[in-house]
Amino acid sequence: MGVLSNRISREEIKAGDHIYSWRHAYIYAHHGIYVGEGKVIHFTQGAGREISAGTTLDRIIFSSYPSKTPNCPVCGDQSSLNGVISSCIDCFLAGGDLYLFQYAVSPAFFLAKPRGGTCTIAASDSSEQVVHRASFLLHNGFGVYHLFKNNCEDFAIYCKTGLLVITRISVGRSGQAASFLAAASAIVSSPLRYLTTSFTGLAAVGYGMYCFSRLVSDIGVRRDVEKVAVERLVSASLGPERISI
Repeated sequence: MGVLSNRISREEIKAGDHIYSWRHAYIYAHHGIYVGEGKVIHFTQGAGREISAGTTLDRIIFSSYPSKTPNCPVCGDQSSLNGVISSCIDCFLAGGDLYLFQYAVSPAFFLAKPRGGTCTIAASDSSEQVVHRASFLLHNGFGVYHLFKNNCEDFAIYCKTGLLVITRISVGRSGQAASFLAAASAIVSSPLRYLTTSFTGLAAVGYGMYCFSRLVSDIGVRRDVEKVAVERLVSASLGPERISI
């Protein structure tokens, strides 16, 4: 495991690890927390259900199915479940490979990863705290699923760090969402694009803006975050999207 790939074997994972598996030809990854004994707690909008972006493309591209085989002998039929659920690792992976999300990486390492949603500069809390948060949210929920502000990666990062975004003007903690938005706006939103008309120059400017946008959006760098106890998160029916300063 390193800059080129975070892929690991099942024998290497331990309770409290943030794991993920790529979906739909590496378009999107589904994230969760491994809690031991072959179980993963993760956040899903449910198979066949559209999410907050409000188009049918959400279901086609971004859906995170609990299982490809609805009659799993361990989990049973999870095809209609949504919210925070517990699955066996086979159902979580859904036939994909296993990857480990990395914490406390250096800025240089972070930027060397061209794809978001694989690592963060933020440090992880202890495995006991991580498992406690995931287990608590399994029974109490994590609010409403939202593609950009409250998705499966946001859930896993919160379980690992206890950090929540406390403003309502930006994306959540998800590196994947930040990468998609950074890529879309890299050229269009940058005034530096007027400094060059060559393809190479535009590509360099675009990639530079993409990297900068990813970095400043990382949960370990941004300042609009706060450590929130999981008990406070769910008290008075508060979801992560409703915590504010």
